[in-house]
Amino acid sequence: MSDSNSTPPKEHPTHGGKPPTGPLTDLRVLEMGQLLAGPFCGQMMADFGAEVIKCEPPGVGDPMRQWGREKPHGKSLWWPVVARNKQSITLNLRTPEGQEMVRELIKDTDILVENFRPGTMERWGLSYETLSAINPRLIMVRVTGYGQTGPYAPRAGYGAIGEAMGGLRYVVGDPASQPSRMGISIGDELAAVHACMGALMALHARTRTGRGQVVDSAIYESVLNMMESLVTEFDVAGYVRERTGAILPNVAPSNVYDTADGQLLLIAANQDTVFSRLACPYG
Repeated sequence: MSDSNSTPPKEHPTHGGKPPTGPLTDLRVLEMGQLLAGPFCGQMMADFGAEVIKCEPPGVGDPMRQWGREKPHGKSLWWPVVARNKQSITLNLRTPEGQEMVRELIKDTDILVENFRPGTMERWGLSYETLSAINPRLIMVRVTGYGQTGPYAPRAGYGAIGEAMGGLRYVVGDPASQPSRMGISIGDELAAVHACMGALMALHARTRTGRGQVVDSAIYESVLNMMESLVTEFDVAGYVRERTGAILPNVAPSNVYDTADGQLLLIAANQDTVFSRLACPYG
């Protein structure tokens, strides 16, 4: 990885030494932003064959290159996961030269993924209005904590806060303790999944209109979308679902059970028809 502005490789990247396959092999994605929410969206597209060109700041690269507890040979094990099937270039987006390079790359780009704080791209002269004037078919995917509009939009977005605001943190953990976390960066990843789904919807719309659009994915909204009936239970019935730890209340056997030999057994027989098959598997 060099420290200068550069152009993307001319050939499509290979996946593990093999030509890429999948439904997105005809798409070029320009991935900007760092850490997880934006890059995980790009990771999913690359997994399905898209040519993903990742822009990294000169000299330091994406912080994910340094993340992770275990680092054999001094290298992150997280980076090969989130960067798999991608090509990397260095690009200083804070300079006129780097910004001009983006405008040049956009000419042949289908999807731009970015997860900067709202207003950053505009300050760099890379607003959707500017870029879509260069390429009207461009789809711009924007991943943030609170979305592009609204009173919280200018705030820095963090997965932990989005998980709490979306309601997930309140229902995770033991009821005798404080709200907990999932053990993975689920808020960022849910925002990335919704962003990827939105990009594919925008691609479908583009086949009819010939034009791209903006996809706006917020961490807290993505988490809230997964909260099933919690909001309506509170709004209509005043019921607040509490943490239940490892059990599913009022349903059995559909929990984790200790075995005589010291193992753990998870049973998910949460319907009478399922339990009947569990109890009498042969008739």
